[in-house]
Amino acid sequence: MTHQRTVLITLGVMMSLFMASMESTVIATAMPSIVRDLGDITSFSWVFAIYMLTSTTAGPIFGRLSDLFGRRPVYLTAIAIFSLGSLWCGLAATMPQLIMARAFQGLGAGGLLPLAFIIVGDIFTLEQRAKVQGLFSGVWGVSSVIGPLIGGFLVDQISWHWVFWINLPPAAIVAALVWMAWRDPVRMAGTRPPIDYAGAALLSVGVVSLLLGLNEPSSLRGIALLSAAAATLALLVMVELRAPAPILPVRLLRERMFAVACLHGILAGGVLFGSMNYVPLFAQSVLGASATEAGTTLTPMMLGWVCTSIIGGRLLLRFSYRSLVIGGMIIFVVGALMMARLRPEMSQLELAVALGLMGIGMGASIPSFLIAVQSTVARSVLGAATASLQFARTIGGTIGVAVLGTLLTNRLATELAIRGLQPDAIPVDALLGEGATTVVLAGEPRLALAAALAAVFTAPLLFALAALAVTFFAPAHSPNDLRRKREYADGMAAAAQQAGAD
Repeated sequence: MTHQRTVLITLGVMMSLFMASMESTVIATAMPSIVRDLGDITSFSWVFAIYMLTSTTAGPIFGRLSDLFGRRPVYLTAIAIFSLGSLWCGLAATMPQLIMARAFQGLGAGGLLPLAFIIVGDIFTLEQRAKVQGLFSGVWGVSSVIGPLIGGFLVDQISWHWVFWINLPPAAIVAALVWMAWRDPVRMAGTRPPIDYAGAALLSVGVVSLLLGLNEPSSLRGIALLSAAAATLALLVMVELRAPAPILPVRLLRERMFAVACLHGILAGGVLFGSMNYVPLFAQSVLGASATEAGTTLTPMMLGWVCTSIIGGRLLLRFSYRSLVIGGMIIFVVGALMMARLRPEMSQLELAVALGLMGIGMGASIPSFLIAVQSTVARSVLGAATASLQFARTIGGTIGVAVLGTLLTNRLATELAIRGLQPDAIPVDALLGEGATTVVLAGEPRLALAAALAAVFTAPLLFALAALAVTFFAPAHSPNDLRRKREYADGMAAAAQQAGAD
């Protein structure tokens, strides 16, 4: 591939990665305004969760389809779905319409997010990936964290509808760049395995049942849904072990590094997305910040993520990825511990330090695991393996948002009851005001919300500690070890393919 095509593809991929990952958080600072316009605060968490749900489910499917049909057609399909979903979100007139539109938008994002990192694995060598993967992870981190800031600016200056419509012009540019520059390699005739429709269906049903069950885990309906999710996902594993081209590469879980990377992604994703989605709500409704000011509270996380991603990618060529991951997760846990002490009188400096430490931890661990996995699996399953890591992180985030949403709802009802207030009798504006007033904490409803949010932020600390513990099980490999293992895997895959052709 020529240098010019590589540059164009890299630019397009970075833009699409920015859009798709930003949409998981850009709505955070817009939600108070959306709730005021559309009502139904009980659906607050679903606007976040449904996007993560569909993008999580679609990620492994798009990754495997790109292995079978090529990157370009699958990538362009994902862009088209994402663009239509963004248009629909901005046109939504009710909360149920917005939730359905976010589900559709998430399907497109589910293709864009993993395919961005899959294409990086295709066009760059190990040494190049170690240098540019940090940049791509930095873009992911910047977009995820800067989303609330952009959302706050658009809400304050224009309207919440433009939080979604802003995606349309760059999406068109990305589609044009990928169409012109990307060329899929010519595939051998008769070597394409069948699509794993059963795996895709079971994955979708299992994840949807899991999220619905987590939304009401103590009810009879919730218990039934969680049981159905467990049974469906168990059946999924059995199906994937027999499928010639599984949506989820379950066999790769026998590799200790891949298994550890996936488990780390689930646990760390729960902490990360949970914190990012509820910090702006705390800043607006408790600290009295405007939408734009609430978005800036996540800036320290962005800076820590970007700087560490860029530096860590280069350090990976000299040190074991395991050392970088463990060091990053220790810093991440310290940040999560500080976030667990969230309270109304918390200073902006303490909040900034906590979020900054979490960003540093993610910047050191996520790119290191991704590069290590991409450097060891065969190219024939590169798409599925990369998408599975993204799936692990987003499913963790989906679970985290759902669990924290349930905790917030239950704790808020308890806090209101303590103050002699009925949850149904409290108007939305009493909880989600414009902010930036001198009487933000004067009302009992706001005090109840402050207490509920403070309690909610103690939960992610347990996930952060578990994620740190998991990283100690990661095997130690040098860059040369990774390169040799990748070459061996490619050779074995090519031999198996040739044997099948003969």
